[in-house]
Amino acid sequence: MHMRHSSVHIDLGNTSVLITGASRGIGAAVARAMGGAGARVAIHYRDRRDRATALAARIGASAEAFQADLSNAAECVSLWKAVVARFGRVDTLVNNAGIAISSPLQSATEDWLQGWETTMAVNLRAPSILSRLAIGHFMEKGGGRIINISSRAAFRGDQPPYLAYAASKGGLVALTRSIARGFGKAGILAFNVAPGFTRTDMAQDFLDEYGEGYVAGDIALNRLTEPDDIAPFLVFLASGLADHATGCTIDVNAGSYVH
Repeated sequence: MHMRHSSVHIDLGNTSVLITGASRGIGAAVARAMGGAGARVAIHYRDRRDRATALAARIGASAEAFQADLSNAAECVSLWKAVVARFGRVDTLVNNAGIAISSPLQSATEDWLQGWETTMAVNLRAPSILSRLAIGHFMEKGGGRIINISSRAAFRGDQPPYLAYAASKGGLVALTRSIARGFGKAGILAFNVAPGFTRTDMAQDFLDEYGEGYVAGDIALNRLTEPDDIAPFLVFLASGLADHATGCTIDVNAGSYVH
């Protein structure tokens, strides 16, 4: 059976997007997709300057790289200010940067606590700071969109060494919904995209620990999700075509909830 698909061309020309953690993985795929749709893209990176600048060059003159360590609250603020100073405005904020630290419960208390605090700083505090700054900016500019990259772990939970990761992503879902409820009448929309297991560099530690068979057996499709399977959803959310879905979560997990 052959299916015909009608296409909608999304044009993000004359818009600017800040994507955190965009030097690799899901963030890089989103940056390519946003740039391909015509957006001016701010590529945030922490350490991988070469990859970030190479990605910017691949996207074209409308993309630039910006460095910040999002575990540092002050650097979250300076990142936002740098992008707005350079671009003039931001229309969409994508809080994608995240870390997953394996912290077994039998770890020393101080080590476990350090993993918890670092995870919360990057995965929840940084998006909260950037969202707060974005909301203030959007109030002045007549609106804007925030897209947060959570995880299926926010809903399913995760393995015991990743309690902090799951908890941080659950908090991100609540943050998203609160922004959507509180600021919709000001033209500020907020969305949550919750990937399942996705083949990225960050996921390699989990793959090494649990094995690809464990992950593949937990999904309904024949292959693991790739970053490019997720990116089109963010372009759609940034376009304005989905604004009446503000507050929603889009699950991209290869059917792992129903499998």
